[in-house]
Amino acid sequence: MKTDVVIVGAGPAGIFTALEMLRKGSRKKIVIVEKGKAIEKRSCPKKKTKQCVNCKPNCHITTGFSGAGAFSDGKLSLSYEVGGDLPSLIGEMYAQEMINYTDSIYLEFGADTRIEGINASDEVKDIRKRAIQAGLKLVDCPIRHLGTEKAQELYYAIEQYLLNNGVEIIFDCECTGILLDNENVKCLGIVARENGKDEFTVEADTTIIATGRRGADWLEKICAQHNIAHQPGTVDIGVRVEVRNEVMETVNKALYESKLIGYPRPFKNKVRTFCQNPGGFVSQENYDNDLAVVNGHSYKELKSDNTNLAILCSHNFSTPFNQPIEYAQKVGELTNMLANGHILVQRFGDILDGKRTWAKELAQSNLRPTLPDAVPGDITAAMPYRAMTNIINFIQAMDHVVPGFASYETLLYSPELKFYSNRIKMDDRLNTSVKGLHCLGDSSGWTRGLMMASVMGVIMGRIIAQTE
Repeated sequence: MKTDVVIVGAGPAGIFTALEMLRKGSRKKIVIVEKGKAIEKRSCPKKKTKQCVNCKPNCHITTGFSGAGAFSDGKLSLSYEVGGDLPSLIGEMYAQEMINYTDSIYLEFGADTRIEGINASDEVKDIRKRAIQAGLKLVDCPIRHLGTEKAQELYYAIEQYLLNNGVEIIFDCECTGILLDNENVKCLGIVARENGKDEFTVEADTTIIATGRRGADWLEKICAQHNIAHQPGTVDIGVRVEVRNEVMETVNKALYESKLIGYPRPFKNKVRTFCQNPGGFVSQENYDNDLAVVNGHSYKELKSDNTNLAILCSHNFSTPFNQPIEYAQKVGELTNMLANGHILVQRFGDILDGKRTWAKELAQSNLRPTLPDAVPGDITAAMPYRAMTNIINFIQAMDHVVPGFASYETLLYSPELKFYSNRIKMDDRLNTSVKGLHCLGDSSGWTRGLMMASVMGVIMGRIIAQTE
């Protein structure tokens, strides 16, 4: 197969590359290769089975059109200060301009016009004051909440737009490698396998890899194999915390999502909150090698009695170690082992008391888990001491900002892992060290989350369209 542009991965970065090319009038032929299914064919069996059945060959939550975005809480962060390090590459003002433009595209396809986190200034001032007193920083970030079910409708509309405008999307098709010239200086396309059949090649002038967090490990191996310039970056290891809505009521009302950053003693690693879901549900995602990780969803209509959010500890490794993704995976695997392949849950008070949590104790609590098949146990038996100490100290600091956050019944789920540690070296036109090859989105190490990955796609689409 021959094409002008081949995109590996139909997540936000890949989707918006194709979308912006069309909006700018590009006539280049675009082929998208996606290992998952079309969005209308993605369905998690857990809705019926009430427990993860470990779908094969791919998890329906993390793979397929729009990637994990279609089954996430669907929040768009509207500030350049949130979402990764792309602004340091392209400039802060340009990043904000592109966020505003990309947000307008989401609105065209049906995103909610309401923006969270821009009202209640007196309440925000009080939250900020308490954060300062606790040694934390509150990051201002307006949020446009799509909602998990609404996100699926929106991305379906985008999928149909791309198909109706000539973009070819090959689903159930895994990229197994890239094609390089004899000197290994120019990318000529990719090697792929559809539905487990024989491999075939897609030759292209421009190759874009946008495989998301799930594909970060694969992309790291590709970079090592072909000497594509990259460097180990940050990997986030943490937990998902769940509390009653009453505890988070003021913050939920004033900010919807509170983005707090701290550097707790004694290690002073960066620890932050991420992906807050008022009235949300804790969920399980399955990665390659049967790795089960925890996440959180928030629907527009369906609500629970709880709020969940992630607390993530950033790890930056130095020489000679250069395998941060594998390190995080080992932490996850050990936790999965303790939970017999499931997610582990523990009460915060039990952690401080040095004991595991039992199912009977959860049943007697005011706070009931929204992930019913999570296994009560002892997270500290798997979590590294440095990360666990950072998380405990951060939660106790959070209790000053949100009284009751560090209560005995507060639930911690593990593992919450973010794989975007392989930082691909590139210039401000998103060129890698290999001509004709571009790496976008969370797998590139430059973005974190829906909006900034979408922005990177928009920029890539404009650059390609300008070459015609």
